Amino acid sequence: MRIPTSLFLVIAFLLPLRAWSGEGFVYLDAGRGEARIPVYAMENPQAVATLVLLPGGDSGTGKIVDGKPGSGNFLARSRQLFEDEGFNVLVVFRASDLRLLDLPERISHEHMVEIGNVVDYARGTFGKPVWLVGTSRGTVSATAAAITLGEGKISGLVLTSSITNRKAGAIGTQELDKIVVPTLVLHHKLDACPICVPEQAAAIVAKLKNAPARKFILVDGGSSLRGEPCEAMHWHGYVNFEAQTVKLITDWIRNPSS
Repeated sequence: MRIPTSLFLVIAFLLPLRAWSGEGFVYLDAGRGEARIPVYAMENPQAVATLVLLPGGDSGTGKIVDGKPGSGNFLARSRQLFEDEGFNVLVVFRASDLRLLDLPERISHEHMVEIGNVVDYARGTFGKPVWLVGTSRGTVSATAAAITLGEGKISGLVLTSSITNRKAGAIGTQELDKIVVPTLVLHHKLDACPICVPEQAAAIVAKLKNAPARKFILVDGGSSLRGEPCEAMHWHGYVNFEAQTVKLITDWIRNPSS
């Protein structure tokens, strides 16, 4: 039987698009209609684990230049540093059918399906342990996903510049005792974002009662601030301290301890 060419096109659209150069965008099923999750993938043949990076803000890709995301978010712009430390990297951006990815959306069932699909892709493609790493509003996504997916899917969690206010979805409002994987909470000492308070971030660790390893790291360094206190080029985004911050994170991932 001859299969119509149009059917091949449909199948091609439904499958993840992979750039086997070792780096590039893949577009994964968001779990609803034709919506896709843009994921920037970086494969390291010597990787010890795969890091799923969940940026903050609206999780947009920024301007794509030469096939690469131009987002200035701390995790997005530091992706090469994570790969250089010996990890596969998947930077997860906002799904194609969303204009907003705020706290309510980040704890929704639909968003958990999205992250679950990314984790399944990471496990199936790279065959390495998967860690979730979130920053700012991305910590809301990462925390909710760690609770939802559990240790059967992920091996650990890293929260940087955590959302600490009392709005639904903020880290302290989630069921942190249900997190059962090693968890690192890292924050900048001078973070001036009013919903990401360093002292409140430190209190997160005490609530991680069932995490087998848990630690709080307060960093102090950086320079040449610009923009508002909650933006990526301020203390909140570890500006000009990215390499040191990434090294602290990846060293702990390789050897989690309290």
